[in-house]
Amino acid sequence: MWSLKNFSLNYSPQRIVCLTDETTETLYLLEEDQRIVGISGFSVRPKQARKEKQKVSTFLEANVEEILDLKPDLVIGYSDIQANIAKQLIERGVTVWINNYRNVQGILKMIFRLGALVGKKEKAFALIEKIKTQIQDINSITQKWPTRPTVYFEEWDEPIITSIQWVSEIIAIAGGIDLFPENSQKPLAKDRIIVDHREVVLRNPDIILASWCGKKFKKEKMLARPQWTNINAVKNDQVFEIKSEIILQPGPAALLDGLPKIHGIMKKWQEANPPSSSYTF
Repeated sequence: MWSLKNFSLNYSPQRIVCLTDETTETLYLLEEDQRIVGISGFSVRPKQARKEKQKVSTFLEANVEEILDLKPDLVIGYSDIQANIAKQLIERGVTVWINNYRNVQGILKMIFRLGALVGKKEKAFALIEKIKTQIQDINSITQKWPTRPTVYFEEWDEPIITSIQWVSEIIAIAGGIDLFPENSQKPLAKDRIIVDHREVVLRNPDIILASWCGKKFKKEKMLARPQWTNINAVKNDQVFEIKSEIILQPGPAALLDGLPKIHGIMKKWQEANPPSSSYTF
């Protein structure tokens, strides 16, 4: 017979498997990393997670048996791409939480919800306030800029894929203008493919940012594309790599590290391109 004597008042999950990097990093920032029993093999933030935690998945695949052996009371994943992993685990009786946001607001909501889930609402709120303060500080600078650089962000090279929504929003916060805003509203990478690379040449960005989703960026390979030497960003040596671990994971890193790095690039562009003086005759 079931009895209240066996009923635990500790409602929060104690054994968590994180299938993607952003929740791993968030739990470490909330000082609740002791709850993590398994992580993605692609996790790089923080560095000690790779040394301390068992790796049980890639982004597309997971070792279900290894996860079950860890006896998790919660598995956290991200996006419809991990739907098959979630289905397998749910069929085996595991509780699964799949986040499926694509914007900055979604990142902040994830931080708050995860904080609430592990009983750290106040720490989560403090982290969110830190991020919001950083955004406000950057806004106070960029709102004074007379012009903003146009920016092309490349998430993958073959085929060419442009920025997802949170990256496009970060570019705007940092002081730039995303040259493919219509693509950023499409959640799936296959819908953000640029079939004809000459479209980038025609839009002629002032700055090019590249983050090839975990693959090493090869600048010479990009610039070897026909007509790309005609692009202003190429002419003026304004082509930069942004490491994928600080911009392509929808978590704290994108806002705490990715945003200030991109803003720094925009700021240097502003300093090198002051507005033309007007003369009265």
